[in-house]
Amino acid sequence: MTDMTDIKNEEAGEKKSLNFIEQAVENDLKAGKNGGKVQTRFPPEPNGYLHIGHAKAICLDFGIAAAHGGVCNLRFDDTNPTKEDMEYVEAIQEDIRWLGFQWGNVYYASDYFQQLWDFAVTLIKEGKAYVDEQTSEQIAQQKGTPTQPGVESPYRNRPIEESLALFEKMNSDEAKEGSMVLRAKIDMASPNMHFRDPIMYRILHVAHHRTGTQWKAYPMYDFAHGQSDYFEGVTHSLCTLEFVPHRPLYDLFIDWLKEGKDLDDNRPRQTEFNKLNLNYTLMSKRNLLILVKEGLVNDWDDPRMPTLCGFRRRGYSPESIRKFIDKIGYTTYDALNDFALLESAVREDLNARATRVSAVLNPVKLIITNYPEGQVEELEAINNPEDPTAGSHTIEFSRELWMERDDFMEDAPKKYFRMTPGQEVRLKNAYIVKCTGCKKDENGTVTEVYCEYDPNTRSGMPDANRKVKGTLHWLSCNHCLPAEVRLYDRLWKVENPRDEMAAIREAKGCDALEAMKEMINPDSLTVLPHCYIEKYVADMPALSYLQFQRIGYFNIDKDSTPGHLVFNRTVGLKDTWGKINK
Repeated sequence: MTDMTDIKNEEAGEKKSLNFIEQAVENDLKAGKNGGKVQTRFPPEPNGYLHIGHAKAICLDFGIAAAHGGVCNLRFDDTNPTKEDMEYVEAIQEDIRWLGFQWGNVYYASDYFQQLWDFAVTLIKEGKAYVDEQTSEQIAQQKGTPTQPGVESPYRNRPIEESLALFEKMNSDEAKEGSMVLRAKIDMASPNMHFRDPIMYRILHVAHHRTGTQWKAYPMYDFAHGQSDYFEGVTHSLCTLEFVPHRPLYDLFIDWLKEGKDLDDNRPRQTEFNKLNLNYTLMSKRNLLILVKEGLVNDWDDPRMPTLCGFRRRGYSPESIRKFIDKIGYTTYDALNDFALLESAVREDLNARATRVSAVLNPVKLIITNYPEGQVEELEAINNPEDPTAGSHTIEFSRELWMERDDFMEDAPKKYFRMTPGQEVRLKNAYIVKCTGCKKDENGTVTEVYCEYDPNTRSGMPDANRKVKGTLHWLSCNHCLPAEVRLYDRLWKVENPRDEMAAIREAKGCDALEAMKEMINPDSLTVLPHCYIEKYVADMPALSYLQFQRIGYFNIDKDSTPGHLVFNRTVGLKDTWGKINK
């Protein structure tokens, strides 16, 4: 696993300018705030798998702490037991490690359930909270609108003792879900809607993945989040832009928690940054769960999913994701990033680390008619020309080879530089050959291609440097392995699936699933069952990074076995999607 030293070294080439969050942290340190320390946290809810959007927050939270000798803790926001599961807790930890980060401590919001409950009781006693027995619809209606003040609840000024008794009842088996909530008493006329007596607790009769049935009343995110930050000693709470209007409430609850004490120099500071939005991508965990449950994809780690485990299975390296996030940066306005930029970062990274091998995806037999029958040569193949330390391996050459069907054309145009009758090409790492013709079946399909080789054109031979315009890859028919290759592409055929889904649902009155079915790219997965690949890959572990010569970057899928090799296309050598979809 990559450690923080490795990550710092990646960026050591030149001094980069600070983004606005890094500059704010620098200013806090210069001012001596929080005792000169930096402590951050990454606080996911364990209700699904992490996606590429979370990677942006992870890089910031862990990166800020590492850059200043601080610590970043992992805290699971487990305040909604209806959606949470230990499966997600474990998957989140695995993804963070894979990205190259290690947390200081693991915390859970549920660690503080008793402290939060006691704080809520104190607020009731101070007249700052009350139990409201209105329905959720009534509460929403009496909150007003951004331009119209709200109306006070009829329960707002109920006796403190009554609210205390009812709050205790909320955490019992006899209280029905939705029958009452605890609300903060702030200002129903505030222009900030979050100040209009926000809900602090609600009733949920669902077993919690850590506390079981101990609690029936659970704190809301806005009430638990800031207090959890304070309990842990967080100095910088970094959130996405939708939390900007929540920040005053975040600060108010902390003020109430430590009322009368000076917090100016020793309190969490919330700062917001833009989310990562990618075209041709849908990242809401709610929608991703629909895809999984309805079988539109093959689980959370389907290589078409924007989840980190999906990208990992597809063959993305953690370094490429970090480099992509570093390129797009952090701002205070939302933008739609081009998926092609992510793919470019992946190509750049894999070019430096992927092992080069030969694979033939759509095979046709090539017979070198003047090559001695039964003869086999071992030729050297460089593992990675970008890395002199990567070494080389041998590949067998013989009379009968597999070549790509697309590399042969019987009647070729003038500027066709691949295999065609009368034209010379080089077989990579081997000889120059001249095509002499082909054989077809009764349907006119080419079944064999014929050529003759020049024995003086192998590396080290007299005519090795003779120039030809085309170079083709190949495999010896008797010295390669059968393989299944899965070609993955974008899951959605629309550039902005989130907005398109909303438009479809409004126009047709359908649910999210039906809207998704209209937007899914039918060509997002193509399975090629009859491919061939070098024997050299047979013992490589799953997820190994490969470049199939002249085709693209691939990796070994977790489904692969010695008897059935399976490879996933990570990304092509060039961006072809943009050209096709212009």
